[in-house]
Amino acid sequence: MISRREFLASTAVLAAAPLSAAANTPPEFELSDELRPRYVRINKDLPAGMIIVVPQTHFLYLVTEPEKGIRYGVGVGRAGLEFQGRAIIERKAKWPSWRPTDSMIERDPKRYARFADGVPGGPNNPLGARALYMYENGIDTYYRIHGTTDPTSIGRSVSNGCIRMINEHVADLYERVPLGTEVVVL
Repeated sequence: MISRREFLASTAVLAAAPLSAAANTPPEFELSDELRPRYVRINKDLPAGMIIVVPQTHFLYLVTEPEKGIRYGVGVGRAGLEFQGRAIIERKAKWPSWRPTDSMIERDPKRYARFADGVPGGPNNPLGARALYMYENGIDTYYRIHGTTDPTSIGRSVSNGCIRMINEHVADLYERVPLGTEVVVL
């Protein structure tokens, strides 16, 4: 497996401007230029279509072709709750429903118990506009790459482990990746 250090040493931002079609953010929140999607050069021989997440830097990379990719700013899990390793996107959903995991309810019942029956999909759902469901060996990890109702969480380590994106950015990623996409979280 590629190490975080090797991957970071192998990437460089191209001179291209941010992706215009996917860079819109809610008007009440201004995402920093650093966290907006950008085309990047990836100097490793990684297969097109692979997703690489580097939680320490709050970036998700989609390899688009040999030595090229798109970098998105993300929010990630706080210490002790983050996913690490390899997974496969085996399910995708538009405006997904959500239910906190049992461990989330146990950790913080005041916050999550009221949602034990689930929250229907829509603009007020914590998973946002799209969700990509990560599986290991055909088993749901309960970790997702998803949109968010809290754009201020992008660039921070505050979630219960999932990888959060601005809704417009996750919608862009959703359209770019098919089922079976490999995800590596360093």
